Amino acid sequence: MSEAPVTKGKRLLRLAGMTASVAGSYAATRLRGVFQSAEAAAADVSATHERSGALIAKTLGELKGAVMKVGQMASIATDLLPPELAEPLRALQREAPPMSYAVIAAQIERELGAPPERLFRRFDEVPFAAASIGQVHRAVTDDGREVIVKVQYPGVDEAVDSDLRHLKLVLRASGLVRIKKQALDAAFAEVRDRLHEELDYCNEADNLRLFQGFHRPLHPYLIIPEVVGERSSQRVLTLTYEPGDRITELGARYDQGMRDLIGHRIFTIFAAQLFELGVIHADPNPGNLAVRADGSLVLYDFGCVKRVPPAIIDAYRATIRAGIAEDYAGVEQGLLALGVRNPEGPPVELSYYKPWRDAFALPFLEQEIFDCAAVTIHDDVLKLVPGALKRLASFQPPPELVFIDRMVAGHYGNLRQIRARGRFLKIVEGYL
Repeated sequence: MSEAPVTKGKRLLRLAGMTASVAGSYAATRLRGVFQSAEAAAADVSATHERSGALIAKTLGELKGAVMKVGQMASIATDLLPPELAEPLRALQREAPPMSYAVIAAQIERELGAPPERLFRRFDEVPFAAASIGQVHRAVTDDGREVIVKVQYPGVDEAVDSDLRHLKLVLRASGLVRIKKQALDAAFAEVRDRLHEELDYCNEADNLRLFQGFHRPLHPYLIIPEVVGERSSQRVLTLTYEPGDRITELGARYDQGMRDLIGHRIFTIFAAQLFELGVIHADPNPGNLAVRADGSLVLYDFGCVKRVPPAIIDAYRATIRAGIAEDYAGVEQGLLALGVRNPEGPPVELSYYKPWRDAFALPFLEQEIFDCAAVTIHDDVLKLVPGALKRLASFQPPPELVFIDRMVAGHYGNLRQIRARGRFLKIVEGYL
């Protein structure tokens, strides 16, 4: 069912209500746990996760905007969240209720000076896709080009800061995030900066041209849509339509050899963005990547882009190199340089890094073929979480890595989805 925009006042009330409900639910669960057996307390916590996850996902999905975008980002890390909380967030990646056509048509007329019926030979009223900050419609230009028109929801850009403040409050009040206020503020500031960039479609058009210029001579198998400038503005972006098969629906048409080729190309593209270009496409939602039968890749949605400082790239490279070599003193120095290790926190024994290294470095430890579908990195990491909780004061979420980690975790999931195999060490070695 299509919707109209939620007014600013109603957004605040809905977010405040969600915050109070989630916080109250967890507080009551903790209080009851004092008087329950361990088994009953665990079941109560699980039920609270389930109720809270459903409420958070429902609220964020209906409000769209910054809060839904952050919920989608959180869904990438669902291996580290309780499953009852993870599944509702995962749904935010798959679907979003669309806005009514009248709202979209009015936004286009405000931005481009005329209704879509006058600007395009054909404009589909039913959306092709709906997302957190806007939705996409298929259209045909006067000169016959098939295009997609990305239209930002009205008022989304004005609500970003307020939305993020309330979302941060609900995370702290619920007890789901156990980090210092300063570290959480820094992480949210990084998210806010990227969201403000993502809401400027002129900025996204510049990003598209930047990545086209970088990839075209190096990776001719990567297809990036072209900007149709005369039908674009700050809140409307028209691009050439570039079809492809969803990576979640490849089926028997793509044999193992083609899946391996696609996986190799995905890994190559994003390694090159980080280590060569120093700018990464930071939205690894499976819907932003499509493939074609000849092994070509299509990459969509260049709103969320992270420019990585050279010092962070150098530290990232050094940490990977030290980890592969089992140089744990080097790993410690790399984590300090990246801002992961809190220099004011308690010291960490170097042996603590070995199981983390063994989990994360698994694809890069030998020249043999690595099977993404068969590995259990996510399970291995989950087993390490209890030990990490005891050392929270020694570590902190580094703002500069928020979107690098999002890219890495997201494409790990995409490679697993594709069931790709490859010699990924060979690709990485060239950058180390």
